[in-house]
Amino acid sequence: MEIEKKFLVKSLPADLSKYKKKDIEQGYLCSSPVLRIRRSGNQYILTYKALPENQGKANPGVRINTEIEAPLSREGYEHLRQKTDGYIIEKTRYIIPLSDGHTGELDIFEGRLKGLYFIEVEFADEEDAANFVPPEWFGGNVSNDERYANSFLSKCANLDIFKI
Repeated sequence: MEIEKKFLVKSLPADLSKYKKKDIEQGYLCSSPVLRIRRSGNQYILTYKALPENQGKANPGVRINTEIEAPLSREGYEHLRQKTDGYIIEKTRYIIPLSDGHTGELDIFEGRLKGLYFIEVEFADEEDAANFVPPEWFGGNVSNDERYANSFLSKCANLDIFKI
């Protein structure tokens, strides 16, 4: 089970180079349920994610997924990469320790989504998520806004969905 909140960012933290980072490439084979492939460094992962039927009813602003991950070989990843729907997502993920003991995962997108960034925080349980007070530099909670789901973003040619 994955319990998380996703936020916009008012201002990026200073000196991102002091945080651990991962360059990530990922694509989607299916979006409902989500079937994703991901390359992070020399790790290749196949992920299955499904939302529970009551998503957002018990605790609005929190995203809860059933999530199963399995390792892939490089060859398996490359084979499945050719079968993805939409576009491959490229991003750099910064791992940022927060003052309350949680960890933020700041995604800064590259390629056709350059200029988009947001941060996710995972929680031990729903109570932990409900009690979370975001740092001042976090923006609005977009956990239940589909435009910020990576599976949705993989179908977007550019950032036009965010223009008014």
